[in-house]
Amino acid sequence: MTAVDAGARPVPADGTPTPHAVRLEAAGTQPEGVVHEVGGLYGGRGWSAHATEQPFTYRYTAVGDAAVTLRRSRITGAIRGAIPHTDDYVVQWLTEGTGVPDVRQDGVPMRIGTPMLFPSDREFVFAYEDYDQRLVHLSRDLVHEVSAERFHTGQVTDLALDHLRELDAEAVARWRRQMTLLAQELRHGVGTLLWHTLTREAASAFLDLYPPAAPELPAVVLLPRKARLRAAVEFVHEHLNRPLSVADIADAAGLSIRAVQEAFQRDLDTTPMNYVRRVRLERVRIELRRSDPATTSVQEVARRWGFAHLGRFAGEYLRAVGEYPRQTLRR
Repeated sequence: MTAVDAGARPVPADGTPTPHAVRLEAAGTQPEGVVHEVGGLYGGRGWSAHATEQPFTYRYTAVGDAAVTLRRSRITGAIRGAIPHTDDYVVQWLTEGTGVPDVRQDGVPMRIGTPMLFPSDREFVFAYEDYDQRLVHLSRDLVHEVSAERFHTGQVTDLALDHLRELDAEAVARWRRQMTLLAQELRHGVGTLLWHTLTREAASAFLDLYPPAAPELPAVVLLPRKARLRAAVEFVHEHLNRPLSVADIADAAGLSIRAVQEAFQRDLDTTPMNYVRRVRLERVRIELRRSDPATTSVQEVARRWGFAHLGRFAGEYLRAVGEYPRQTLRR
């Protein structure tokens, strides 16, 4: 494999540092080569490859920067393996061949020319054969920043994207146009103002394909004079999967415990801890809607989000969502 970091570009007049270019290329004719080289790029586990009816060949290229890379993977042969949770969102589509991104859980095959998001919030096992694949890696930092601006999701670690959602035709067309513009601008390098603009527009186009399901921040906290309350609410959204106390929330906002309690009561008509429970209930709803009822139980999802007493949780969920959790799971 060859890997090239093109180094720093000239610093613009405003002093903003420019990104480092990323160029990767791997090619060969041995199955163990693709397992070692390409598998290493993804932190792959249990990868295997073998020839089909033709001699085995592979070629993998990537170009871009830390925010966005455009990639291509071509293999004459078969390949299978596990990819763990990644730091990037990865949209991929086939121009030829066959592939199933997640053979163990989803089992949904690729359709030629149709984008599909890798289930990159968890480990998955893929299987592809005699294929030509295009991939676009977008950094979570970039996507989450644009999501916070467009959808007021705040600073979160998970946007709860549905990687199997039926894609809107107009969103797909916009995505393709954006990829064409990115590919054209790559001829001028990644240090240009236009590249920076296009990568942000690519993240926006990505979010049109896969809108975030993460709960939005309440409108009142977006007001400039509510900066401390916004800091408290964003802290809650970012740390929902961890133990939280009123003291933790107050400390994150730079407020006293009494002040944060008063702010939540005055502006959100609830207490800090009731707000935590409300948003966790929303995350339970999102997870239940994304889960397979054949392999998921309401109890395990509820426990994961801190709800121990199933009967009490079901009643609370009914009041908040308008249906029982088992109904959400079976949709």
